[in-house]
Amino acid sequence: MDPQWDDSLPIYRQLRDRVVAMILEGVLKEGDPLPSVRSVAAEFRLNPLTVLKGYQQLVDERLVEKRRGRGMYVSDGARRALMTDERQRFLQDEWPKVYATIQRLGLSAAELLNSGAPAPTTPYPSTLGQVQAGTVPTRDDQTGNNDGGDENDHGH
Repeated sequence: MDPQWDDSLPIYRQLRDRVVAMILEGVLKEGDPLPSVRSVAAEFRLNPLTVLKGYQQLVDERLVEKRRGRGMYVSDGARRALMTDERQRFLQDEWPKVYATIQRLGLSAAELLNSGAPAPTTPYPSTLGQVQAGTVPTRDDQTGNNDGGDENDHGH
């Protein structure tokens, strides 16, 4: 995951969007654990409550499930649900802008197909991707949970 944060959206939302991208790209698969709140907070120097809020959005959207004492895992059907939602969002929100630009520039379908850049293989290299290899802990080493710390933890 890119440690650069954009000022246009809250960080918890950007974190949520990056996890969504990793699910769509297949970096995180159904049943895979998400890295612990504390490990993400430590790596990116974020408040654990910020990370927890991003993860909680994924839980609320039923893309991630909490397993008490074990952490958070990508839900069954998460990629399929995301593909449906993201395709619809793209067609409604993004495609009209892209199409208007294509028309404005007078680009043909052949030009677009012949000059397209290859898609990136990993959208956000990070510890979230390393979870697949088992190199990042998926649970908090001290407490054995993934709860993001206590209410007195104000780390950044």
